[in-house]
Amino acid sequence: MNATFPSRSRPTSEVKTVLVLALGFGLVGIDRFLIVTLFPVIAKDLALGYSAIGIITGALSIAWGLAALFMGSLSDRIGRRPVLVGSLLVFSSLIGASGLATGLAGLIAVRVVMGLADGAFTPASIAATLEVSGERRRGLNLGLQQMTASLFGLGLAPLLVAVLLGVINWRWIFSLFVVPGFILAFLVARIVPAKQTIATPVGNASADNSHYVTVLRYFNIRVLMALMLAWLTCLVSISAFLPSYLLDHLHLSFGQMGRVMSAIGFGGAVGTVFLSWLSDKLGRKPVMLLAAGGALAAIWLLSRCGPDVMPLFACLFAAMGCITALLTLTVGPMCDETVPATLNATASGIVIATGELFGGGIAPMVAGWSAQRFGIEHILWTPMAALIAALLIGIFYKESEIWHG
Repeated sequence: MNATFPSRSRPTSEVKTVLVLALGFGLVGIDRFLIVTLFPVIAKDLALGYSAIGIITGALSIAWGLAALFMGSLSDRIGRRPVLVGSLLVFSSLIGASGLATGLAGLIAVRVVMGLADGAFTPASIAATLEVSGERRRGLNLGLQQMTASLFGLGLAPLLVAVLLGVINWRWIFSLFVVPGFILAFLVARIVPAKQTIATPVGNASADNSHYVTVLRYFNIRVLMALMLAWLTCLVSISAFLPSYLLDHLHLSFGQMGRVMSAIGFGGAVGTVFLSWLSDKLGRKPVMLLAAGGALAAIWLLSRCGPDVMPLFACLFAAMGCITALLTLTVGPMCDETVPATLNATASGIVIATGELFGGGIAPMVAGWSAQRFGIEHILWTPMAALIAALLIGIFYKESEIWHG
């Protein structure tokens, strides 16, 4: 089999494109995870329980998954730029609406619309990053582009929220990111290359549902769908419920909770870049299995920690460094190297949709119900069970099936 990959851009264009897409995904991360640190405050203000937190988190994930599924395929047909710019414009127009919610229904409605915009951006940004990257920098560049969601949304945002809540009401915090979103939409329109010229899809996949059928024929894609479900179950259940775990079970102060939660972002940023780079050297499967085992060990140690900030921070840093790297590898290089270039965003969209709809959508709802019924102290068993399943599934990933151009 042969595929014609798009010609790679000059180094200067590559750097600019990766940079602007990284900043865009950083804003997507802020939108998704800023509310996580605010959940305890919002829940108190709007009289919401743990189950409501799970429903809000799950609703955004389901919308994210549906948008990724359909908009990823659309970007394979019409190009990356229109999808990226459109999603950023919707994001920028509506992000402040989260602060206007007066109850559970309003908050869910706003988060669903935001999830559609964020989900549209994700597969198109992954495909655009890979298309401009040199062959030896694909893992590294994607790691740099993807790590900003963790760095901004889960690293800097908790620290920023801890400061801002002492100055302004939580409802106004969302509106701070409206203008940066419009600026980035303009930059993406100017910098990201127009539609790449790529060969006709393998298997006569035309611009219809045959895109999805063709992608699903690849065994690795089906394995990656299951893995993505596990990774998203870990990320979403930890990020959504750990603030309540730290406050209600370990009885940390809000400031201490914010410092611990920042480990998700900083660990995620470091792990995404380092492990993505390492996978360029050692191969995707060895790094994937190593990271999954490391995440499982770190979360188990986290469950054994008492109310001490530094051990909690260290365990969370290690766990989320591995998990966010696994997300990046799964929707990026491992997808990209399995299918022809014409189907990159479609493949990423299918894998993302599976993870978001079930791991990001249903899992936190179940976890929220469990926390409400049995206690928040048991919440870490959910990600540990998901990682054990992923280690068993990951063995079946066939690195020999990597798509060779």
